[in-house]
Amino acid sequence: MEFVKTDDGKKGMVQAIDEGKVAGEMTYTWAGNDKIIIDHTHVDEAYGGQGIGKKILINIIDWLRSESVKAIPLCPFAKAQFDKNEEFRDVLS
Repeated sequence: MEFVKTDDGKKGMVQAIDEGKVAGEMTYTWAGNDKIIIDHTHVDEAYGGQGIGKKILINIIDWLRSESVKAIPLCPFAKAQFDKNEEFRDVLS
C-alpha cells in the first residue's frame, strides 16, 4: 500500500494506492497556515473492513506532526477515530 498526498495550498488529499488502484482517500481543506479541516473519507467497497481509512488517517497524522499542523475533524469517520484513539489527539486544534 502506497500513500500519495496532493495539496494545492487550499485543498488536499491523501490516497491509499494498492497496485495502481485507489483503495481509499481522505480529503482536507486548509484553514489558515497551520490548520486543516478533514472533511471527507472514502474507501472503495472492495477494500471495506481492511482498516484503509484508519491507515490513511495515521499517514495524515504523521505528516501533521512533522509539520506542526493541527487538524479539525469534521468528517464523521475521522472524528470517530480521534474519539476512539487518544494517541491521535495531540494534533487536534
